[in-house]
Amino acid sequence: MQVILLEKVLNLGNLGDVVKVKDGYARNFLIPTKAARRATEAAIKEFEARRAELEKAAAEKLAAAQALAEKMNGRTVHITQKAGVDGRLFGSVTNADVADALNRIDFKVVKAQVRLTSGPIKTVGEHTVTVVPHTDVAAEVKVVVIGETD
Repeated sequence: MQVILLEKVLNLGNLGDVVKVKDGYARNFLIPTKAARRATEAAIKEFEARRAELEKAAAEKLAAAQALAEKMNGRTVHITQKAGVDGRLFGSVTNADVADALNRIDFKVVKAQVRLTSGPIKTVGEHTVTVVPHTDVAAEVKVVVIGETD
């Protein structure tokens, strides 16, 4: 299916690109999230008419994401989990846990923006995670996992 991108999509293209994607990807993800529209003649003409408006909105999103990443870079978040005496956690710290901790200190982040490079955190200690508020912006946040024993 041919779609026209209404915003930058990672590993796919930039605003205004007409790309060919699988039907399910377009129907189930790109179109419902308003990241793309079907590339019909009418849609392309409408896009060209609104191009400046969409580029301005994309620039504002990028600027907001850069400001958020600048404030967030180098911050430390403390998360308490139950752990055994050897420092291993009962369970794990996931990207949702990190996002909740960041939201508690007034950073508006959703769990999809938190990237745990080596999977869920399963040990007590200090770990570095990446928060990606925009496809072009990334911030490093330290997560300190504190073990709680009974």
